[in-house]
Amino acid sequence: MNGGNADADGLVSLSLIVHVDPELDLERGEGLVRRLRGELTELDVVSVAPVAAGSVPEGAKGADPVTLAALVVAFSASGGVFTTLIGTLRDWLDRQSGRHRISVTIDGDTIELERASAKQQQELLDAYVQRHSGG
Repeated sequence: MNGGNADADGLVSLSLIVHVDPELDLERGEGLVRRLRGELTELDVVSVAPVAAGSVPEGAKGADPVTLAALVVAFSASGGVFTTLIGTLRDWLDRQSGRHRISVTIDGDTIELERASAKQQQELLDAYVQRHSGG
């Protein structure tokens, strides 16, 4: 990760807003978000914490009625965790049958992840990861 993204302890905070398919009921949507949070906590991250209700991360697009979760993920700027985290989000979206999307904001730069062709996703992700990593 480049030096502008890490704090003095070498930690990076990334904000996620999970927008679930508007056709899902609230209970199913909450279950999907809980499972995603569980997957993220299994990564080599320092923390995965919910954002207080009404808070929208700086640089993120505003929440809408189908937004169920806003999370802040803290991780070390070194070790390739960022690339693994983005891959996990992409894999989670690929496994879902609904029209979900995830807004990822780091250092004021936001990317929207949603189901798209593998080539489209990879091009977008490569550019985003390049902007926020050393490689």
